[in-house]
Amino acid sequence: MANWITNYGLCYFVYFLEVGLVLFMFYRGWWKRQQGVSLYLVALLGSDVLVRPYILHHYGVQSRQYAYAYYLSDFFLVLAAFMLVSSFFRRACAREPKMWQYLRLLLPAVFVLVVGYSAFSLAGHYDNLFTWFLVEFEQNLYFTCLVLNTILYLLMRQLESADEELDLLVCGVGIQFAGPAAGWALAYLTSVGYQAPPFIIPLCTAAMLLTWFYAMSQPSRSASEAAARGRFALLAQVTASKV
Repeated sequence: MANWITNYGLCYFVYFLEVGLVLFMFYRGWWKRQQGVSLYLVALLGSDVLVRPYILHHYGVQSRQYAYAYYLSDFFLVLAAFMLVSSFFRRACAREPKMWQYLRLLLPAVFVLVVGYSAFSLAGHYDNLFTWFLVEFEQNLYFTCLVLNTILYLLMRQLESADEELDLLVCGVGIQFAGPAAGWALAYLTSVGYQAPPFIIPLCTAAMLLTWFYAMSQPSRSASEAAARGRFALLAQVTASKV
């Protein structure tokens, strides 16, 4: 009973954070500025609040419709996650156009390799090709996003990026990817299947959303510098007038 209350309470807390962050971004007018984050939040909100609850209510948790809806929503979520990490790479390379030109070719190539590897793993699972491919593809692309996000963080340290907001957004994504990936790896190594413990994914999602809330609530570095320059100019004018 306690586990049931904890899991459901955590899930509803995540739903509250998702809706709150969407409304916060609308209020701040950041949908165009944060296109990758916006796309991922829409996919997350649509999956958690709209698609899965609707199918669950109409067909039940044991239905084939709910199983397909669950796997398909995860499929679109991991696609949105890959696009999110790609958008972070583009933002991190804003002052390195040559590096971004290289990454524009590398990132699609990595995606194609993940699709090919997932399709290759279908051998021996001809009884349920569709579901098996979705599960394999989701897990492989999740691990790939985790590796790419780690590389991105190290790249930003190498470039000495001053984008503090992007630092926090990348850290939030790292939390989101690391939890499920660690759960799947542990489940695979202990031979108990491919399902992570039920509380890991909502817990990591909540941590990511809270990190994003903090990142977006902070004034941008450029705005802070502009305010500091304004205060310095005003102080200089006051000093000059006294002299």
